[in-house]
Amino acid sequence: MEVGKVAGTADSTPLKFHVAVADGAYLQLDDVVTCSRDVPGVGKVVTSGLVTDVISRHEGASFGSDVFLIADGVMPAQVQEIAEVTTTRVDPELYVPPRPGSAAHRASGEVRDQALYFDQMDAKVPVGLGRDGQPVFLNLEFLDGTRGAHVSISGISGVATKTSFALFLLHSVFTSGALGGRQTNAKALIFSVKGEDLLFLDQPNSKLTDTRAGVYSRLGLAAAPFGSTGFFSPPAPGDQTGRPNVKGRTSGVNAFWWTLHEFCQRELMRYVFTDVEDEKNQYTMVVHQVAARLKADAVSAGNDGAVGIDGQHARTWPELIDIVCDKLTDDTNEVERRRWAGPVTGIGTINAFIRRLRSSERHLTPILRGDLPASGSRQISTSNQQVTVVDLHALHDRAQRFVVGVVLASETERKEAAGSGGLLFTMLDELNKYAPRDGSSPIKEVLLDIAERGRSLGIILIGAQQTASEVERRIVSNSSIKVVGRLDPAEAGRPEYGFLPASQRGRATLAKPGTMFVSQPEIPVPLAVEFPFPAWATRLSEVVDPTFSSSASAGGGDAAAQPAAADPFSLLPDLDGDDGAIPEPGPNEPPF
Repeated sequence: MEVGKVAGTADSTPLKFHVAVADGAYLQLDDVVTCSRDVPGVGKVVTSGLVTDVISRHEGASFGSDVFLIADGVMPAQVQEIAEVTTTRVDPELYVPPRPGSAAHRASGEVRDQALYFDQMDAKVPVGLGRDGQPVFLNLEFLDGTRGAHVSISGISGVATKTSFALFLLHSVFTSGALGGRQTNAKALIFSVKGEDLLFLDQPNSKLTDTRAGVYSRLGLAAAPFGSTGFFSPPAPGDQTGRPNVKGRTSGVNAFWWTLHEFCQRELMRYVFTDVEDEKNQYTMVVHQVAARLKADAVSAGNDGAVGIDGQHARTWPELIDIVCDKLTDDTNEVERRRWAGPVTGIGTINAFIRRLRSSERHLTPILRGDLPASGSRQISTSNQQVTVVDLHALHDRAQRFVVGVVLASETERKEAAGSGGLLFTMLDELNKYAPRDGSSPIKEVLLDIAERGRSLGIILIGAQQTASEVERRIVSNSSIKVVGRLDPAEAGRPEYGFLPASQRGRATLAKPGTMFVSQPEIPVPLAVEFPFPAWATRLSEVVDPTFSSSASAGGGDAAAQPAAADPFSLLPDLDGDDGAIPEPGPNEPPF
């Protein structure tokens, strides 16, 4: 459909040109436009592009007040709309500018697919509808590690719908058929930090109307919840049966924890010190020394994960802390103290380690246990279901970092041993908290490892954050797919969003929930998409099944029993940023 002609009042280049819109026609942002010209010795060259800006003006007016004269018919003038088009594809690849006066057409059907390279995608993953109401696709090869991997999603919390888009992307990958034979071995690991919203992914959404479900049909997807799911939550505080700490949903949720024996044998002490500030202090030497001694000296004491060290027994995390502190401060046995702290470690460094270790007592006690009955379902694993949700919202920030670090490290080791035959999509919100731009930590090292060589292992990171400018650069730069929702105006001006044209940066500050700008390597201009309403429940009130309620029993627990009351102060933020620890001396300050 012809909508105008290539304008001659502005320079046309092979990468950008302008279209004068004809009377009775229109062009809006994100429309796909094509035009062509005959080149001697080559033939027809088709230039396609995306409308990135549209202006409307009076031709013939000189002053602002002339608009009133023109409206009254006193001054002759003509209204003209000019659309700026950024080139997406030139076929064949002879980069010549479109000729002024050439007819410009709004692309649709196969022509639109060619303009956006959809015709060259062997495996297409639907990500939503474009402004023209037609499906928009991602090339799976830039998502599954074939030619690239990883997804970075940025936007304002609560407005940009980052988590909703990430879940829809996973749903599309698993149900679109793009994976083909790899569908069976494709898994998703989701860390949930915002309430219990993600504990209902296997339940239909009661608010999914026929109109909303129709969007899924247009994308070639089933409007259905996730089929194969598993849910994990930490144990309820004070409960000795190992019941998960959940309220909205208690059926089908498994409690997770690590036994003290596992903690010692797997040398998990380093994940207790996961703040980036920890790496700046000398007590990190003590961390590794203590972890090695625990592995060597701790022995199993019973079937519940308790440990014994030189005749002393620990069934809880505070008891294990007491044993470690006694070993480090034993003035009567200098040899033993040096074995645990290191031969040249000063008393100030040891005290700094102890203060930091003791500050973890309240936060890690629920998930480091030697006092709960053995349970085969307590270990977080992606083996038995396609989608695994790890609920972290009830844990303190320090405990959340411990869980994320240990689980990601375990899954990376498992994938290394199993090979790259399957895919593991790892979805992590608040990525800037786990992999900040500055500093170092064990979790950041794991995430960097995934970002840099995860595609060879079959591990795909889907990271979401409010501000990409605060995330480690190497993680963002290794993400082939970049997605942006609603942005803060100051954040939109950061260099990390340089892939967005100027007009899209402005639009990102106004984008409504459900609208995302998706950038992928094959298409030079990000595409604006609207993804559909969730087909799965995001809270208990949206669950269709009226019998699905919080009164159901949890994973073999006592349905009549109620979880013990949680510590009312456990979720209060640490205003000094050090989890309650006493500030440590600087590198050039004397210890105290």
